[in-house]
Amino acid sequence: MKMRSFIIFLTLTGLFFMVFSVSCQQEMRKDYAIKPVPFTQVQVTDSFWLPRIETNRKVTIPFAFKKCEETGRISNFEKAGGLIKGEFEGIRYNDSDVYKIMEGAAYSLSLRDDPELEKYMDELITKIAAAQEEDGYLYTARTIDPENPPPGAGEERWSNLGSSHELYNVGHMYEAAVAYFQATGKRNFLDIALKNADLIAETFGPDKKKDFPGHQEIEIGLVKLYRATGESKYLEMAKFLLDQRGRIEHPKKFSEDSPFSIYNQDWYLQAHKPVIEQDEAIGHAVRATYMYSGMADVAALTGDEDYINAIDRIWENVVFKKLYITGGIGASRKGEAFGENYVLPNKTAYNETCAAIGNIFWNHRLFLLHGHAKYIDVLERTLYNGFLSGISLSGDKFFYPNPLESDGKFRFNQGEATRKEWFDCACCPGNIARFLPSFPGYVYANTDDSLYVNLFVGDESVLDIGRSKVKVIQETHYPWEGNIKITMEPEKSRRLTVYIRIPGWARNEPVPSSLYSFADIYGEEPVLKVNGESIEIILENGYAKLSRTWKKGDVIELDLPMPVRKIKAHEKVDADSGKVAFQRGPLVFCFEGVDNNGHVLDRIIKSEAQFKSKFEPDLLRGVPVLIGEDRNGEPLMAVPYYSWSHRGAGEMEVWIKETNE
Repeated sequence: MKMRSFIIFLTLTGLFFMVFSVSCQQEMRKDYAIKPVPFTQVQVTDSFWLPRIETNRKVTIPFAFKKCEETGRISNFEKAGGLIKGEFEGIRYNDSDVYKIMEGAAYSLSLRDDPELEKYMDELITKIAAAQEEDGYLYTARTIDPENPPPGAGEERWSNLGSSHELYNVGHMYEAAVAYFQATGKRNFLDIALKNADLIAETFGPDKKKDFPGHQEIEIGLVKLYRATGESKYLEMAKFLLDQRGRIEHPKKFSEDSPFSIYNQDWYLQAHKPVIEQDEAIGHAVRATYMYSGMADVAALTGDEDYINAIDRIWENVVFKKLYITGGIGASRKGEAFGENYVLPNKTAYNETCAAIGNIFWNHRLFLLHGHAKYIDVLERTLYNGFLSGISLSGDKFFYPNPLESDGKFRFNQGEATRKEWFDCACCPGNIARFLPSFPGYVYANTDDSLYVNLFVGDESVLDIGRSKVKVIQETHYPWEGNIKITMEPEKSRRLTVYIRIPGWARNEPVPSSLYSFADIYGEEPVLKVNGESIEIILENGYAKLSRTWKKGDVIELDLPMPVRKIKAHEKVDADSGKVAFQRGPLVFCFEGVDNNGHVLDRIIKSEAQFKSKFEPDLLRGVPVLIGEDRNGEPLMAVPYYSWSHRGAGEMEVWIKETNE
């Protein structure tokens, strides 16, 4: 791993926090109260996550670049730069797919030197530089043939921001450029991003063009540029674009050929009212979570309480009324959007993989603002279920929607319910590629005198906490087992408060709301020890608080019981009425036809039915399964939801019918 002259403050979601090099030092008066630990400081050794991170590096990223080459996404930059001749290929937002994969590649380079990948990135950056117009404009869909841009791009620059994705594309480019600068110290990509961002700042503003992007993302990217350079105009532009929503109308609605042209634009774009007045999650779920994440960033850096109050209200709406038991969001295929309150269908659930990633981004930022474990509880549920189902174990096939029930066919005319190699709209593979290598940044967080242990992942990490370093060694077989051992090795003895998250599922609370509940109360409680001595768990915002002077070799042990739990949904969720779901630890389980004589959709269990857990090392690369029987005494088996559809298309359900008979 390359060591640079600056320290990376980076989260999994892509949220970069940098301590600037001498040339761009700037004291920030406001920021998140809690700092995410840079993912480069967390050396994952975990048997569950390390293979997935390595598969992403060795398989997913090269595979995704290859598909971008095959589908013309990369040659579009060459055409726009005059390096080759040809027409624009694909959809107007395809540039963003390349940028997301580049961001993932940059993160991988931060973790491990790879001269071949770095060379490929530099060659690709050269093509992007060629495609950039003289004033900084970068949008291959227009530059290749300005007189005949593709559908939805708008006749002129910025003329159809509701659907053009001009600003969305470059937002992803900003994130990738900052990531590559951090990974290599090279400015080649960063300079392209800054040139474009300067054009945006010169074009839009209170006394200039007033508009906003149909698809949020640039706000996050602008904040990262601000952190990387200290230039306040980038932060100001992020806030300006957010503040235009609900205050002005786009000069043009969706293009007639857009599949979303039949929908209410303001609803779809979260522009029905100013962002600070919003209180319900509506419209396109990915756009929404990107917007909420951008609002959190801006609020942290400006102290805007109205922003914080708004995203807090919206979070309450989602977690109490619009969250799937898998952590998925976006119930409706119509607009890939949030549905009405408590309307959570299973077979037609959309739950886009990108929306799961956006939900992780948002919840992590809310934790950094408020320091409450409930946000990490939602994050973890989404991580192990709604997100992880989106990628195959092999790393080269992907789910776009993630339903909770299937007859072997996808709704939405997408054929068999199996993961696909690629999509015309390929946002999900690129998002996965950039998310996985930065995953370690979610494990810990800190202040100058405290350490938060948020996720249970085997690692050996040296963390900067305040003015000294603390080595932390975490050993665990989570999520299969609930035993966690944390060895503290500060460089010198020091007083430190360590906050250990006690997951909601271990406290008889599947989610931090009344939307779901366990069917029974489990009596065995978590056990916490320090140096072999039992410690009473007194919760503070969902954390066990350990304040003491830590010395080298001190050991924290946490035992989280992992019984099989039965879950029921709120009575207003009609789709789950008379049904139950199963969970063990952080994992939600599902029943597949392949394990149950080919069919599960007509199976019914008795309310007193008991399911036992058994680990199957040779199944799906090793998973726990749940073993029980239906009301007729026929055997039933369930596997972790993330692993479904790895053995062909067939019936599947998370929520199974239950009877008292």
